[in-house]
Amino acid sequence: MKIFCIGRNYAAHAEELNNAVPGKPLVFMKPPTAVLKHDRDFYIPDFSKDIHYEGELVLRIGKNGKSISPKFALRYISHITVGLDFTARDLQDELKSNGHPWEIAKGFDNSAVLGEWLDFEPFKDAPITYELKKNSVTVQNGDTSLLLFPFEQIIAHLSIYFTLQQGDIIFTGTPKGVGSIAPGDLYQGILGDQVVMTCQVR
Repeated sequence: MKIFCIGRNYAAHAEELNNAVPGKPLVFMKPPTAVLKHDRDFYIPDFSKDIHYEGELVLRIGKNGKSISPKFALRYISHITVGLDFTARDLQDELKSNGHPWEIAKGFDNSAVLGEWLDFEPFKDAPITYELKKNSVTVQNGDTSLLLFPFEQIIAHLSIYFTLQQGDIIFTGTPKGVGSIAPGDLYQGILGDQVVMTCQVR
């Protein structure tokens, strides 16, 4: 299983962190050990003083493909959910300022929270909206009509460089509204009218 992530895929999120808007998908990866399953607790690691939540739509690939045309790309998605891309923002800022890769700020253990998987078919023909709640208050609203790079373009772009395989996962980018986490926080990801992801911070 490969975990792909797309950075700065909502213009408003790039702006809130004073980052440039990319001209093509900005890709990074997380290792399989980053996965934290739905309804499991997240324990704040000792190496960071500023972990941020980033709520995202997450796709699961249903069949193998390489050099996929955008017009066929949606056929490769089997499931969808809401996830959390936990980011050690203090580490990331330090690494970026030195021109270094920032995998350790994104790919540490349990940094990729995955919600309950839903069949993608009912979602494929219209813009998808979702929300992330923190302690019962909505902190992020996502809408795929606002993606800089839609699902089709993401999959086509990734498949130029990587063979996409059944079970691979794609975090598609976070909207504005990211922020720091604290012990006791409860996060809920809502897709449609269903809570598909919960995560308690310890």
